[in-house]
Amino acid sequence: MKFQRMFSFSAQTDFCGRRCVWVNGPVIVGAGPSGLAVSACLKEQCIPFVVIERADCIASLWQKRTYDRLKLHLPKKFCQLPNLPFPEDYPEYPTKKQFIAYLENYAQKFDIKPQFNECVQSAKYDEACKLWRVVTASTSGSETEYICQMLVVATGENAEGVVPEIDGLEEFSGEVIHAKDYKSGQKYTGKKVLVVGCGNSGMEVSLDLSNHNAKPSMVVRSSVHVLPREIMGKSTFDLAMMLMKWLPLWLVDKLLLMLTWFILGNIQKYGIKRPSLGPLELKNHHGKTPVLDIGALEKIRSGEIKVVPGIKRFNSNSVELVNGETLDIDSVVLATGYRSNVPFWLQETEFFAKNGFPKTPFPNGWKGKRGLYASGFTRRGLASASADAVKISQDIGKVWNEEFNHKKKKLHILRRCISTF
Repeated sequence: MKFQRMFSFSAQTDFCGRRCVWVNGPVIVGAGPSGLAVSACLKEQCIPFVVIERADCIASLWQKRTYDRLKLHLPKKFCQLPNLPFPEDYPEYPTKKQFIAYLENYAQKFDIKPQFNECVQSAKYDEACKLWRVVTASTSGSETEYICQMLVVATGENAEGVVPEIDGLEEFSGEVIHAKDYKSGQKYTGKKVLVVGCGNSGMEVSLDLSNHNAKPSMVVRSSVHVLPREIMGKSTFDLAMMLMKWLPLWLVDKLLLMLTWFILGNIQKYGIKRPSLGPLELKNHHGKTPVLDIGALEKIRSGEIKVVPGIKRFNSNSVELVNGETLDIDSVVLATGYRSNVPFWLQETEFFAKNGFPKTPFPNGWKGKRGLYASGFTRRGLASASADAVKISQDIGKVWNEEFNHKKKKLHILRRCISTF
């Protein structure tokens, strides 16, 4: 049986003037890949749900806050969502436009229709009623309160850009943007641009700037692992996963670093230091993703991308570095990472930590208490988000079926009682 209506709502408003909606199933906060994956898995089980999305489209991070040249860093088989593979004619590393098209097709195939332009203000478990109360505000200013038994947090690890406090940054007279607002290096042609950060975003923004004949300087303050995207024609990630089936993690790290040295050479002489922990161990213990090189190192070797140490302070049109050097610059791109926004709206501290991630370590951080779930917070990419979605939907399905059978049994008893009179 298919549900034609995913939720019902009362025609009345509460004393605060907000609309109240009873959701006969879970509320899913976030219509990115994680939220879509959970929705599709629930739809396959005919379980009703509501998806709340603050933007006016699905996958708003991909559609509105990524640069034009972006491609998936991992092969497409590790990035597909449950029950729908990528089209066969897609390349091994789909482009931003291709991935967005895939997600839009995914939402259409599973008939996922989020409540757009609704930003969650608060979500709190009501102990008296044993229900979740999720209050949203629309772009028009109206408020809605969704009442449900289960809440799925799928807002992701990268909901908000991190802007660090740097001495003198407010005095800098040039343009300062976060990497989430960077689209292309086209408008920076001939300009001196300081890229703050050396992760995947920092490396790729620097590469894009160089390709558009800008003059990028990339701040490398801490150590970072840089690996080739492919080793001997095979995805580095795919190779690592294959090796981990047979070898311990520390040995796989050793092999990856040895192969990387043969391919990329000694990158420390360019100012890029490697961490003491191996790339996989660092990812597992601290969630720090290694950089997969797609051409930035070649530009660094040629001097087209300049590597500089940490920042001491900004001036009106320059930056002072910790080594005493001063650089004249025109613009700044802050590739300083992202953070979860869960602590700003979820009034719960038992399952989620202050940093907006589940306290329970991987692989058990997908389920809390009182019907609370988390999808896409493992720091292990889209494959892990898909695995979360499958587990969450199966768990909700189990609860749903138990409640359905219980209600069916009560209805059967009621009918028997009526028939005796």
